[in-house]
Amino acid sequence: MAILECTGARFAYDGVSVLEDVNFRLEQGDYLCVVGENGSGKSTLVKGLLGLKQPDAGRIVYGEGLKSTQIGYLPQQTGIQRDFPASVYEVVLSGCLNSLGRRLRYGPAERALAERNLERMGIEELRNKSYQALSGGQQQRVLLARALCATKKLLLLDEPVTGLDPIATGEMYNLIKLVNLCDNITVVMVSHDIHEAVRYATHILHLGHRQLFFGTAAEYRESSLARRFLGGNRL
Repeated sequence: MAILECTGARFAYDGVSVLEDVNFRLEQGDYLCVVGENGSGKSTLVKGLLGLKQPDAGRIVYGEGLKSTQIGYLPQQTGIQRDFPASVYEVVLSGCLNSLGRRLRYGPAERALAERNLERMGIEELRNKSYQALSGGQQQRVLLARALCATKKLLLLDEPVTGLDPIATGEMYNLIKLVNLCDNITVVMVSHDIHEAVRYATHILHLGHRQLFFGTAAEYRESSLARRFLGGNRL
């Protein structure tokens, strides 16, 4: 069974359709990049995948025992979030919150998981530093470590490299791909950086208030849609 399947999904606000006819299926270990111009429906789809907005038609189904509360989510950051007054360790550990159930405190398993993901992201030496004192690239590593504490199956990343310098951007893309390959975690990433998206992703979903394309990255490279979207530049 697919880990994520979207069938005939349509989303509307106040009766006005903003995204329709969305159909795609992802297996465990796939890496999907969602692209499209501003206002094309990418943010609406993210809300749908997180269970924050139900489709007005069609359906979104999770397989492999996955629940919407078990998705590792890395959102776009606001200024307030960048100034969050907590230590790096506290932010990463908070990714385990949904796994506590009725427990009121984190246990040894959650703390060990947080330590492991700090190490995997190369930020263990920052564990006691204030999150708000970090660079943009360091903050994104912290948020990725937090997202990994929330899931073993699916990461949803909303513009994870926005505002980062080229070096930090490359490092972030490499970390995401390593997680995808080494842990067999399915990745769904919303991005404006189509060149890098096609380099790293296995599949592309192109939106424009409806589904314009879904298929492999190789198929997308050869499509007329990709050529129009890139202004004739080769991928």
